[in-house]
Amino acid sequence: MSKIAEKLRVATAKPAGAPALLVLEDGAVFAGTSCGAPGEAFGEVCFNTSLEGYLEIVTDPSYAGQIVALTYPQVGNYGVNADDAQAEKPALRALVVRDMCPTPSSWRSQESLGDYLGREGVVAIEGVDTRALVRHIRDAGAQRAVVSTTDADAASLLEKVRKSPTLVGENQVVGVSCGGSYSYGVADLPASHDFALAAPADPRFKVVVYHCGVKRSILDGLVRSGCAVTLVPWDTPADEVLTLSPDGVFFSNGPGDPDAVDATSRAAAALLGRVPLFGICLGHQMMAKAAGAKIDKLKFGHHGGNHPVQNLLTGRVEVTAQNHGFCPRFQSLGALVPELSGGATEHVDDLREWGRRSIAPVVANERFGRIRLTHVNLDDGTAEGFAFLDVPAFSVQYHPEAAPGPTDAHYLFGAFARLMEGRGDYLDIDIATDRLSGWKFGSTTEEEVA
Repeated sequence: MSKIAEKLRVATAKPAGAPALLVLEDGAVFAGTSCGAPGEAFGEVCFNTSLEGYLEIVTDPSYAGQIVALTYPQVGNYGVNADDAQAEKPALRALVVRDMCPTPSSWRSQESLGDYLGREGVVAIEGVDTRALVRHIRDAGAQRAVVSTTDADAASLLEKVRKSPTLVGENQVVGVSCGGSYSYGVADLPASHDFALAAPADPRFKVVVYHCGVKRSILDGLVRSGCAVTLVPWDTPADEVLTLSPDGVFFSNGPGDPDAVDATSRAAAALLGRVPLFGICLGHQMMAKAAGAKIDKLKFGHHGGNHPVQNLLTGRVEVTAQNHGFCPRFQSLGALVPELSGGATEHVDDLREWGRRSIAPVVANERFGRIRLTHVNLDDGTAEGFAFLDVPAFSVQYHPEAAPGPTDAHYLFGAFARLMEGRGDYLDIDIATDRLSGWKFGSTTEEEVA
């Protein structure tokens, strides 16, 4: 090889990282190289199927306690911009990718993803056959794992991971909630997003957000829909929230086992019927728990931006962004009300059957009256949304903010506004037109948007 060719090779070649190992508790081993901070990290391994939005995934507080594998083969190609982060610090334990791009190309990039992970102390491994890893998790289920750049002995790592704590039973929300109440408003919206998004609506609702690990983009969505937001810690008593005289209360997304987050579900139980409520993800589980629902742990969870959900009220299918490993069981909320459930008297195991029948079934809940199943996951038939018919409240298992993900569920912010206005038709919104609401798509002036 000539000197010029060698110089070009050195200048353009990707530097080799230190050896690293990913070891699962069932003994599966995946070798790779370090592409983040050095060290050793334990957590429950899961996979995310989004094609982009890796920084939003890395900084999503709902990943506390987890090792996240990204299924898209190359990660980091457009770099990192701090305004896209969903929290001040990453909460995940480690990141697993097939290929980490060290030289990003984007006009918005501030640094590479690898540099960001190193600076934030996040252990990461690349060179892993992520397709094989995902197939293994789908077959064997989510489980404890370790990523290490300091221990090259797979047997040693396996022994350590089997002694590590499980996600079940641990309150992960404590580590990602806020220490006290604070406000979030128009001034907090990231200015670098103005090129794509229209101006926010004038604030007309006072909304209290239970911070269980809320994503910044969720707060942005509330503000843009006309909410003046006050955030409170996850364990704030309901009476303290009511002293703020809110028009509505929002229960946010968050990490881990919902059965370990008792204070928030108690608050939801105390607030149901006293003020309009909207919950997403963990917040959906908190409201369901308040009504007495049983919570199931999913085999490998729902993580990604391409999960199909059927709206049983309209028949439409929403492509949604999701991130959770637990799900409330609709059947445990009460007995079916036949006259509101197409005459049915028996629950079905697979909730997709209600979509096939074009029925949004209703149960009689002992504490809060009638509760309707509004949304169903078309991948596995689990519950994705409830509407309380006798108190002003609704919840969904997925995320409406599209960071990352599609905009099909944006209408839910508008539905919350309608609920706070006292409208009974708050969920009657055409998602086909609403999904484009608020986007400029490259326009440079308000006149062009209009």
